[in-house]
Amino acid sequence: MKKILSIFFIAFILNLVWENLHSVFYDNYMGGKITELILLRASLVDAFIITIISLPFIYFLFFKKQSWMIIFIGIIISIGVEYWALGTHRWAYNSLMPIIPILGVGLTPAIQLGLLGYISFKIMKYVI
Repeated sequence: MKKILSIFFIAFILNLVWENLHSVFYDNYMGGKITELILLRASLVDAFIITIISLPFIYFLFFKKQSWMIIFIGIIISIGVEYWALGTHRWAYNSLMPIIPILGVGLTPAIQLGLLGYISFKIMKYVI
């Protein structure tokens, strides 16, 4: 349980920083202003997703030796979330957002869960 809580806490802090830094790439959230409360909530959701992604890498030997897969899984989930959010107008990018060609989603949100999930997992291994 200590590992799970550590990953969640580390992921939350990293995502809170990330959300604040890359919020400049967004035009709006559900048609309104992007507030610190929205960024805080997004960071909590992201930390929860990263914690769920990390579970097999904590408990199963095969996955422990393949922790790089967190990056791949996280990117796939991020792209899915972006397609859903853009399609339902949950948020919109502004002209500053770097877009991944062909996929049509933003670069920073596409790599967020994979990169921060992997970093959170690695930090947890050194902390615990």
